[in-house]
Amino acid sequence: MKQPSYSRQRILSSSLMLAMAAIGGQAVAEPVTQPQSQTAQEVTDARQEAQIWTTFALSPYLRANDLKVYVYKGKATLTGKVDEDVNKELAKQIALGVSGINDVDNQIVVDADYVPPARPAERGFGDKVDDASITAAVKSKLLWSKHAEGLASHVETKSGQVTLQGTASSAAARDLAGRLAWNTRGVVTVDNQLVVQSDKPSVADNAKSTAKEAGRGINDGWITAKVRSTYLYSNHVDGSGIKVSTSQGVVTLTGKVTSNAERSLAIELAKNLRGVKRVEAKGLRFSAY
Repeated sequence: MKQPSYSRQRILSSSLMLAMAAIGGQAVAEPVTQPQSQTAQEVTDARQEAQIWTTFALSPYLRANDLKVYVYKGKATLTGKVDEDVNKELAKQIALGVSGINDVDNQIVVDADYVPPARPAERGFGDKVDDASITAAVKSKLLWSKHAEGLASHVETKSGQVTLQGTASSAAARDLAGRLAWNTRGVVTVDNQLVVQSDKPSVADNAKSTAKEAGRGINDGWITAKVRSTYLYSNHVDGSGIKVSTSQGVVTLTGKVTSNAERSLAIELAKNLRGVKRVEAKGLRFSAY
C-alpha cells in the first residue's frame, strides 16, 4: 500500500490537530502553512483521514484497536486488527459516512484471539469525551427534574464514575438525583455526596416555583422533548419503542418495553420531570422480543 510522504504526514498531523481542537471546542491560534507543492486533493485526503481516525478514537468499540487509515482520491483503506466482525463493519460504515469517501478497502483482520494494545495510564481523548458527555447528560437530567429548584449540585465524571456534590432540599430529592445519575448511559458507579438541607418550601415558595416554570416556557412540547431525551440518556430504558405525547401536562406513554422493570422506570423518569402533572401508561406494555 502506498505510504504517505513526509509532507503528507505533516498535513495529516495538522488536520488531526484541527479536527480534535474543533471537537473539543478549542481555538487554533494560527493556521499551519502548507508547502506550496501540496495539491488541494492531498489536503482533502489528509482531512478525511483525520476525520475517520478521530471518529475511531471517539468510538468505545474501536478506540482500543490499533487501526490505520489511508485515503487517496475518495477511497479509504483500513488496516489493523479487531476481535469481532461487527467492529470491522463499524469501521467501514464510519469511513463511508465521511463526506467525499466513495469507496472503502476494508483490510481489517478479524481475529477472535486478538488482544488490543495495553491502554496508557492517562485517559485518552475518547475517554475524556465520554466523561464530558456523561456529565452533561446528568446535569441536564437534574436540571429538568421537579427537584431542581432545591438542588445545588456539582457533577464530575472520571472513567464512568460519577460524583455528585452539593445540597438537596430533601432525602427524596437526594436519592432521586442519585438514581437519575445511575440510570444515565455509560455510568459505572455513582458516589452521591449530596447533603440534605431540609428547609421545607412554603406555599408562597411553591407559587413562585410554579410561576417560574410558566416563565421558562415549560409547555407540552417541552415536556415531550425532555421525556424523550431522558430516555435517550438512560442506561436502562430503550426509548426507541416508546411513543410520548403530552396534553396539558399529562404525559401519555404507549408502545413496548422488554420488562416490567423497564416499564416502571420509564414511568418514574417521566413523572419526575418539571411540568408533568400525571403519567398515563396503560398503553405501555411489556413484550419480550
